[in-house]
Amino acid sequence: MAERFRGFLPVVVDVETGGFDAEHDALLEIAAIPLTMDADGCMRLQPVVSTHVEPFPGANLDPRSLEITGIDPYNPLRGALAERLALDHIFHVVREAVREAGCQRAILVGHNAAFDLGFLNQAVRRTGHKRNPFHPFSCFDTVSFGGLAYGQTVLSKAVLAAGLSFDSREAHSAVYDAERTAELFCEVVNRWRQLELLDQARGSGLDAA
Repeated sequence: MAERFRGFLPVVVDVETGGFDAEHDALLEIAAIPLTMDADGCMRLQPVVSTHVEPFPGANLDPRSLEITGIDPYNPLRGALAERLALDHIFHVVREAVREAGCQRAILVGHNAAFDLGFLNQAVRRTGHKRNPFHPFSCFDTVSFGGLAYGQTVLSKAVLAAGLSFDSREAHSAVYDAERTAELFCEVVNRWRQLELLDQARGSGLDAA
């Protein structure tokens, strides 16, 4: 893994929020899925880690966003954590995965990744967190991956074009969207790996001839 992505471990992240403004709108859910590589060089999903997040003091909550996600930010049954504790929860698992993979740092994978990375970075700034394992600006975006591989940039359409399943009733949950994004990313990377192996086999055949 460390050789495949220059020392970076891909970690799929999805956030659900109270709007589109990372500085002023609340971070409400976060899910992360570290990826691993098997003996054949294929990417696989590790277990998801996730948490609900309490809106930070003074956070904006756009009713239109809450209607889409179906989140009630102040429902006590959410079991939400304060932002600092939520980051601790996610980052601990990510740091362990980075260490086990022999990598130097995590790199965020997301669908419209700049959105997720922006909210993550703002939460890090607000809490003064000093142990963020993610690269602060580099990321992998499955919008581009889906457009390249399948001609689709909407997550649901790209996932279906890849031959995977997508249930629109489950969408806009950080865990569900992270899992589908991770499956899409792995499908594209593994498909590329298969093409590389095919090219190598063809080259060997030509050399033998």
